[in-house]
Amino acid sequence: MAAGQGGKDRMSTKISRRKFLSGAAAALSAPYIVPASVLGREGTTSPSERITVGCIGIRGRGLHDLRWMIGHNDVQVLAVCDIQKKQRLAVKAFVDNHYGNQDCAMYTDLREFLSVRPDIDAVLIATGDRWHAQASVRAMRAGKDVYTEKPSSMTLAEGRAVVETARRYGRVYQTGTQRLSEPNHIFAMEMARTGRLGQVHTGYAHIAPWDMAKIPRQWLPAQKEPPKDEVDWDAWLGPCPWRPYNESYVRGGWRGDYDFHTSCIGEWGAHTFAQVQVGLGLGDTSPVKYEVVDNETGDGMVCHFATGQRMILSRGDKYWHGSCGERFDGEGGWVAAADGYSAPDVSSPDLLQKYKEVVGEYVARTGRSLDHMRNFLDCVKSREETVANPTVMHRSMSAVHAANICMWLGRDLEYDPVDEEFLHDEEANRLRSRAQRDPWIL
Repeated sequence: MAAGQGGKDRMSTKISRRKFLSGAAAALSAPYIVPASVLGREGTTSPSERITVGCIGIRGRGLHDLRWMIGHNDVQVLAVCDIQKKQRLAVKAFVDNHYGNQDCAMYTDLREFLSVRPDIDAVLIATGDRWHAQASVRAMRAGKDVYTEKPSSMTLAEGRAVVETARRYGRVYQTGTQRLSEPNHIFAMEMARTGRLGQVHTGYAHIAPWDMAKIPRQWLPAQKEPPKDEVDWDAWLGPCPWRPYNESYVRGGWRGDYDFHTSCIGEWGAHTFAQVQVGLGLGDTSPVKYEVVDNETGDGMVCHFATGQRMILSRGDKYWHGSCGERFDGEGGWVAAADGYSAPDVSSPDLLQKYKEVVGEYVARTGRSLDHMRNFLDCVKSREETVANPTVMHRSMSAVHAANICMWLGRDLEYDPVDEEFLHDEEANRLRSRAQRDPWIL
C-alpha cells in the first residue's frame, strides 16, 4: 500500500532520559494556562465536542461540500485521501490555510487511511460515482460515519450493501440530496405528504437535460499512464473493469460512460426521485412498474407505485423552471419547486400563504435543521437518522436503476421492492449488480 503523507515530519528522534526529565520539570514549574479555545469558550467548540473528519476524493462539488462542512465550528478536518497528488495537495493547502497550521495529513490509499486513523469520526466522500458506495461501505466498516455525494450507488446490490452496512455497524449516513433539507422543496413535499393538495395522484421528477439513458460502453484512446504517485490509475478505476488510461477520465470525462455513470436519469434523478417519493410518503419503497418510452433519455417514463400513485420522469421545463425540480398534482391543486426559486410555484396563491406554517410544522415535527450538512453533524452527535438516510437513498436509487434497466432492455418491467427483484425477467435481474474487480469486491 502507498505510505501516508503528512504535513509533519513523522521521523522519530532520540531524546535522552536526562533531557526528558529536565524538560518535564520545566513544564511543571511553568504557569498552567489553558487557552479559551481548548475549553470551548469565546465562541469556539472544545476538542471533546468536535467531530473529526477525513476527506475522500475532493474536487469540484466536493470542495463546495468541504467549505460547507469546515464552516461549522464543531468540525475539525484532519486528513485528505486522494489518488491524485494534485488534489491531495490542493485540499491540504485549503484545510491548513483555514486552520492556520500544517496539520492536515495526506493519504493515497483508502485502505491505509481507514485503518490507521481511528481518531477520525466521519468522512466526506465526493469521488466519482463509481466510488460512492464502495468508499461508504468501507468507511462504515472502519467505524466512520459517512456524508457522501450522489448518486450514492451504481447498482441495486450496492445500495443494499450500504443499507446493511450502516445497520450492522450502527453508523450515521447522509447522502448529498440536499434539497430534502431546503425550505422550498420541503414546502412542496410537505404540501403533498400532509394532504394539503387533496389526494395526490402524480409526482414529476426532473432528469438531467444532457447525456442519454442508453449510455455507451466505449474506451477513449490509450495514453501513457502517469507515475502512480501522480495518479494511481488502477485505484481510480476501483471496482470497474480495467481499461487503458486516458487523462480525460480523471478530469471528469467519465460522465456518460456505462462503467462510471448512472445516466441522465441518475444524474438528477438521484435527487428528484427522493424528493418525489418522500413527498408521496413513499420514501421507504420504490415503484413497482416502469413503462418504457420510445426515446433515448427516459423522458416521459411513467413509474407506478403499489398505492396507485405515479412518478413521471421529465427532461424539460414543462413543470418547473430551474434544475432538479419536482412537482405534485393533487385533487386540490399542484405545487412545484426547483433550484433558483424565490418561492415555490403553486396552482393558487392561497396555497402559498401556508408556506411558513408548513415549513415550521416540518421543523417542529422532525427537529431537523434546514441545513443538510448540519443535519448530518447533528445526527453524528445524537445517533438519530438523517433526512437522507440509507433507506431513503436506496429506495430512490432503486427506482433510478430500475428505470435505467427498463430503458436498456427496451421493455416494461415489474419490480418487487420487498424482495428487490424484477418479476418474470431474469435478464433484468442479472442487471441488479455488476462484476467487481479484485480487491474492490464488496
